[in-house]
Amino acid sequence: MAERSTSAVDVARESGQEPQTAQAEQATADAKAGAPERDTGHEDTQHSEEESEAEPPTGGAESATPPELHSGHKLARRYRLEECLTRLDGFSSWRAVDEKLRRAVGVHLLPSEHPRAREVLAAARSTALLSDPRFVQILDAVEDNDLVYVVHEWLPDATELTTLLAAGPLEAHEAYEMVRHVSQAMAAAHRAGLSHLRLNPGSVLRTSTGQYRIRGLAVNAALRGVTTEDPARADTEAIGALLYASLTQRWPYEDDAYGLSGLPKGVGLLPPDQVRAGVHRGLSELSVRALANEGATASRQEPPCTTPAELAAAVDELPRIRPPEPAYTAPPEYQAPAFPQNPYGRPPAGPTPPQAPPAPPPPLQGRTGRALKWGVSGLLIVALGLGSWQLADTFLDKSPEKPKSDSTIDKGSGEKAAATPKQLPVKDAAEYYPDGTPQHTDQVGFTYDGKGDTYWRTKSYADGPDMNPAFKKGVGITYDLGSEKNLSTASIDMLYPGDHTTVTLYATDSLTSSAPLSGMKKIADNSTSGSKVTIKAKKPVKARYVVMWITAMPYAAKDGFSGAGYKQAITDVTFMG
Repeated sequence: MAERSTSAVDVARESGQEPQTAQAEQATADAKAGAPERDTGHEDTQHSEEESEAEPPTGGAESATPPELHSGHKLARRYRLEECLTRLDGFSSWRAVDEKLRRAVGVHLLPSEHPRAREVLAAARSTALLSDPRFVQILDAVEDNDLVYVVHEWLPDATELTTLLAAGPLEAHEAYEMVRHVSQAMAAAHRAGLSHLRLNPGSVLRTSTGQYRIRGLAVNAALRGVTTEDPARADTEAIGALLYASLTQRWPYEDDAYGLSGLPKGVGLLPPDQVRAGVHRGLSELSVRALANEGATASRQEPPCTTPAELAAAVDELPRIRPPEPAYTAPPEYQAPAFPQNPYGRPPAGPTPPQAPPAPPPPLQGRTGRALKWGVSGLLIVALGLGSWQLADTFLDKSPEKPKSDSTIDKGSGEKAAATPKQLPVKDAAEYYPDGTPQHTDQVGFTYDGKGDTYWRTKSYADGPDMNPAFKKGVGITYDLGSEKNLSTASIDMLYPGDHTTVTLYATDSLTSSAPLSGMKKIADNSTSGSKVTIKAKKPVKARYVVMWITAMPYAAKDGFSGAGYKQAITDVTFMG
């Protein structure tokens, strides 16, 4: 597996309670400098068998005694334990060092006779096969003599969502990014047959680059023995609770949990925008749709989301929430320089006597001074003489010329003045779709009918602004100008502004819908973030059939004709020549 640094994993948090940290005498024996380093290699087999004979294992979780471990203990002659993070229910979690690869790792430890040891191993090995970078990766899962341990990556630069919420609710863009990353990641996990079942603010991490990572997939639930009949619904409700807490800094249930206050008792589930002012309306409704709330849904009565995939699709339908603009910092005010004062800080008594002007520098003395004076004088005389000669030559030798009128220039050169461009009428048009998949062929005529309220629209796509060439290279229309015309400019009015629309014009030889672009002549192209684009050719191009080819479209919200996504609509096209 690829090497990654990892973050602390706290699998003991449940219902917001802080885990029982290891006691100094049990978890960290760093003070015992003389304690010998123990290695759980194969040479300890005899010692383990003697212990098992002295204390036969029982079936209960309470009787599964964790091995006596300390800081400096080494597993498989490779993983050196550094600090105990959790000791609970017969297992413990540690921060450790992989001495072979010289990196920090996290380790879950439990005795092999623990009733959940087999489930933990199976969950860890299944999660390791997922290899999704949005999850904290499992690096090793081993049963070695009397121990079962799971090694996972460590993210030193990551921050728990619990810590982020302790400082206040997330702003709308950050909450949107969190629910988008987490729902998409959990949808991928469920497609692979894996569930989390312990998804809470302590298992969601934000890295220093702003990416969100999920830890404890399947393993945390196996360590705690958590199961459910509907894992998809459980994980979806957990994501809804995370979004609710991110928007309100409140836990969406009556009990306090994870350092957050619960909702008032007896009032039920309140939408986030009723708990805190200024909450984004779309995210508020989305969190309520994801939570299990006895049939209640969002204010628009949209159906609840019951799987992570449904929740991820609902997030994608929201208009994209942009990050806030950086705050403007005013430059510091101009500070006038302080004027010098007298040594005692008081103005001098009486009027200030006038100061004598500075004495001029003494004249140059001696032979050197006289030589410099004569040299400078000579240079000035030469410069004046040259200037006078050039001025006289200009006035005496220059012969008068007859002014040339514009008409003379035109007659002498034989060239005509440039004609004023005029609009080229469109005789016919057809949709251009070389991949065989049209958009709306019945709406093409709306693009040159001269009406601003009719248009031809494209379908809505998930990729953008640039279209995905592997899926669809572009969309377009072929126009017939009636005969060959000198085309110089095209103006295209569009319905949706935004980042960004790219249009290219091609000259072709027929009113085609499927001819390849490689056989056409490119006229010009342009991009715009507004609702109009003008395309100018370097010089007029003779063409009868012109293809308008769109390869990038802005993101637009859901409207009465299509869903949210990357799309465009053409209201009017004008050709000039």
